[in-house]
Amino acid sequence: MSDNVQDSAMSSRKLFRSFSVRDAGTMIGLAAIVAIFGLLAPDFLSQRNLLNILQQSSINACLALGMTLVIISGGIDLSVGPSAAIAAVITATLLVAGVPVPLAGLVNGLLVAYAGLQPFIVTLGTLSTYRAIALIYTGGNPVLGVPQSFRALFNGAPAGIPNPVVMVAFVALLAWILLKKTPLGEYLLAVGGNEEAAYIAGVPIALTKITAYVISGVLAALASMILIGRLGAAEPILGNLWELDAIAAAAIGGASLMGGKGSIVGTILGAIILGAMRNGLTLMNVQAFYQLLATGLIILVAMMIDRVTRGQG
Repeated sequence: MSDNVQDSAMSSRKLFRSFSVRDAGTMIGLAAIVAIFGLLAPDFLSQRNLLNILQQSSINACLALGMTLVIISGGIDLSVGPSAAIAAVITATLLVAGVPVPLAGLVNGLLVAYAGLQPFIVTLGTLSTYRAIALIYTGGNPVLGVPQSFRALFNGAPAGIPNPVVMVAFVALLAWILLKKTPLGEYLLAVGGNEEAAYIAGVPIALTKITAYVISGVLAALASMILIGRLGAAEPILGNLWELDAIAAAAIGGASLMGGKGSIVGTILGAIILGAMRNGLTLMNVQAFYQLLATGLIILVAMMIDRVTRGQG
């Protein structure tokens, strides 16, 4: 009996450690935002609006999960928006032939891992390159006529919960398992924390970096599918500034831009915080540039909290 009690206590401690101090702080921040807007905007707490917030946050959450893995590995991916645009226009054009494999993330990973280029420089360059490819491919025109069957996949809500929310929740679970329970997760943390030490320990540095960028590219493609399923069309300018929202959600959730630190739970909470804040401000008829100001202030606060809590949880 005592062994069972000890096992239960150990499991509880492991669960507590998996939900870090920073995650708890992010959860408190989300609760505060919900409470404030619940008082200021009566419709904010309605079931319909809360589901709407989750659905609106699903695209950024999907992108931010991939971004978090890249940041943990010590990198950054500024090209997720244009990568999503390429995936969107090609998929919308060739939907009958099947969804294409997103190679943008692989290109980023190869350049970072083998060309020895800095992630910021690589993805800054591919940001413009991928956007140009999307515009050239479509002639600058939207791709219309997405089949209704495809749209139904992303617009349905059979159990009352929008399909994109369910999809992203499943992706988040897989990302959490990858980071916490697999060797790849340990490699990502090791490479981002101290690449030289990771190399000495035998960690496959190049493969780890490439895998992080490929996952980011795959999730950018999924985010684009969610959007074109909702809109019924694919714009070559789709995904403009998505990279900033993804980085913001990851940073709010506790990812350190220095690498080696990040949280899947925190990233999801960060994406919901951004979505809830924008939704609440919209309900209060606050102009868009004030919403941008609020987003910037939240990111700065998140960075200060990261500095204070660095090394904890």
